[in-house]
Amino acid sequence: MARLQADHVQPAIEDPVLLVKEFALSKKIQAIRGMNDLLPDVSPRWQFFESRVRDLMQRYTFDEIRMPIVEQTALFARSIGEVTDIVEKEMYTFEDRNGDSLTLRPEGTASCVRAALEHGLLYNQTQRLWYQGPMFRHERPQKGRYRQFHQVGVEAYGFEGPDIDAEVILLSARLWQELGLTEHVTLELNSLGSSEARAAYRETLLSYFEAHRELLDEDSLRRLASNPLRILDSKNPAMAEMLNGAPRLFDHLDEESRTHFEQLTAMLDAAGIAYVLNPRLVRGLDYYCRTVFEWTTTALGSQGTVCAGGRYDGLVEQLGGKPTPAVGFAMGIERLILLLETLDLVPEEALGGCDVYLLPMDESATIPALTLAETLRSAVPGLRLQLHCGGGSFKSRMKKADKSGATLALLLGPDELASDAITLKFLRQERDQQNLPQAALSVTLAELLNLATVTRPA
Repeated sequence: MARLQADHVQPAIEDPVLLVKEFALSKKIQAIRGMNDLLPDVSPRWQFFESRVRDLMQRYTFDEIRMPIVEQTALFARSIGEVTDIVEKEMYTFEDRNGDSLTLRPEGTASCVRAALEHGLLYNQTQRLWYQGPMFRHERPQKGRYRQFHQVGVEAYGFEGPDIDAEVILLSARLWQELGLTEHVTLELNSLGSSEARAAYRETLLSYFEAHRELLDEDSLRRLASNPLRILDSKNPAMAEMLNGAPRLFDHLDEESRTHFEQLTAMLDAAGIAYVLNPRLVRGLDYYCRTVFEWTTTALGSQGTVCAGGRYDGLVEQLGGKPTPAVGFAMGIERLILLLETLDLVPEEALGGCDVYLLPMDESATIPALTLAETLRSAVPGLRLQLHCGGGSFKSRMKKADKSGATLALLLGPDELASDAITLKFLRQERDQQNLPQAALSVTLAELLNLATVTRPA
């Protein structure tokens, strides 16, 4: 279990003089490996993705829930499973000053169930919830996968039938459609059946792996006694042929789970959602049952999962609640942003920037320019306007206007102030500059930039 090391925590220094010396002697402070800053040139892509997600959740009537990033360690040990890689190797766990064992959340489902139980959200009612935020796992950082990473999660509680399984899959499929990703992702499906059916299958699988013990790698040998189903999820190419010959869980399903799965696939067929049946898809968390699914892509080089989920009907009871059917998924934002960037699917208008640069030509226009900027922002709500601040020569001000990326510059100087006018200069087109009355400016800008203006009663 990865832990936050005590030597990462600096003792409090009471004396401010000593504190200054401590900083003077310290090395340059950098971000922790695998925990990255999102810089201004990147954040518009995140905002674009998050706005699409938020809009979609509202249209599907899922309500947002926000949970703390720190939980009791027992929550994840009980829910995820103590013999999973996450709990054994990857969690950031530490003791607080009271001696309690706390963990930075490695995933969102357990936290969501804990919150729903604690606040009575599951008592005689159904819930459709979603969340987004950072998760933490101490694994090897690689492109699109980090130690602090971000997920969007969807959880639905209290629905027994396969229709809710279909709806959460359809929700994710619609997101791919609206992002332009439909042709670049593949839906993989499987059923894990009931806990009883899985227990019987486990014994069959165990016998098979024991007969092929010499082909198992170190990780698989470790899982053999604790969780042999996880061996099916191995990506070791040396084991591929042996794993392809392993007994299939689908052949050992209980009748109820088989019917549930057949109804789900019929619903997806009716909705026109293509999928691949993957009998080796088991998911890495212990709480899954029946439906499991992943959306994968090969657009980033090797096959990678961008969204995964399924049913976890026993988890609410496992964490102290009444038996409650549940289904959900989580998607990794970093990998999806990387996928959108790789395929050049983020629209230019979503990348931020500036429409208009308002430039007071000298100090006499500073205050009038400030008030004009606020007037324009009120009159044209979608206008991206940057006001020049910091003084400087007229030449340097014009350089900053050009560097801003704005389409238009508005020049306000003594002549314009005297006539209550403004000079409009086109920065990206070969067009003559215009002198306009300030009263007509908001309408002119809206027309040039294809924006709406606010209409106020007379």
